[in-house]
Amino acid sequence: MRKGIYDEKKRKEKVDYARWIFVLPALLVVGVLLIYPIFSSLYYSMTSKHLIRLTYDFIGMANYKEVLTDPNFYKAFLNSILWTIGSLLGQLFIGFTAALAINRVKVGKGIYRTLMIIPWAFPSIVIALSWKWILNGVSGFIPNMLVQLGICSELPQFLSDSSLVFLTLIFINVWFGAPMIMVNVLSALQTIPQDQYEAAQIDGASKFQQFWFITVPHIKIVVGLLVVLRTIWVFNNFDIIYLLTGGGPANATTTMPIYAYNMGWNTKLLGRSSAVTMLLLAFLLLVCVVYFTIIAKWEKEDK
Repeated sequence: MRKGIYDEKKRKEKVDYARWIFVLPALLVVGVLLIYPIFSSLYYSMTSKHLIRLTYDFIGMANYKEVLTDPNFYKAFLNSILWTIGSLLGQLFIGFTAALAINRVKVGKGIYRTLMIIPWAFPSIVIALSWKWILNGVSGFIPNMLVQLGICSELPQFLSDSSLVFLTLIFINVWFGAPMIMVNVLSALQTIPQDQYEAAQIDGASKFQQFWFITVPHIKIVVGLLVVLRTIWVFNNFDIIYLLTGGGPANATTTMPIYAYNMGWNTKLLGRSSAVTMLLLAFLLLVCVVYFTIIAKWEKEDK
């Protein structure tokens, strides 16, 4: 009897050992691609690391002090907050509305879904260059059309006028990111049992009551996870803004990623740039903690 128990334990140990062998490659990839960059950035953030000079010294928290006393840092941080909130609200509204509309379509639902997802299918560089051509202040299609229709007396400079450029970038990002929201929300909507809506109609529930008490509880977890992912993605967005404006005019569209890039590659201050990235990481981790706390509360309410 004891021998059988011993053999069983030994067999389980072998199985567990084999499981770790399969997991090990993934752990190595995570370690190389995630953990090492984080700790190397943390180390460099406390040094005088320079892209041109080979030698550098350990300077403690001096880089963080320089960054946190730089007015441009706070301007870039505020731009990132406004950029993220504006883009996220726009993407949620357009994506959610489109998902609700397509979910009610009886014929050609796949065609509408394919057409809606087209912007998301293009690479960022193609999107940026296309909009840069369309919005060009001299030969762009939209500025010239607005003048010909009499809406504007002169060609609007969407990408060089500080009063227009930020809203223009948010509009482009909403157009680009809303399809992802639409696809995921639509998938969640299609998992809701239709008999719940039929029962609600029999009980005399209005459309709003059906939406609030049936639709929202079923999809709020999915929407919450989408908000987390899109917040991180939009806040860290670099390519679209940099390709369209480069952070200008006069730093009007300089966000945190562009600020860190300029600090590292234009001024060559890699140590100070690493300090910016660590502050950015700390902020996003705090945001994720808040988001996941709310989502965990929703999950408990559903049980």
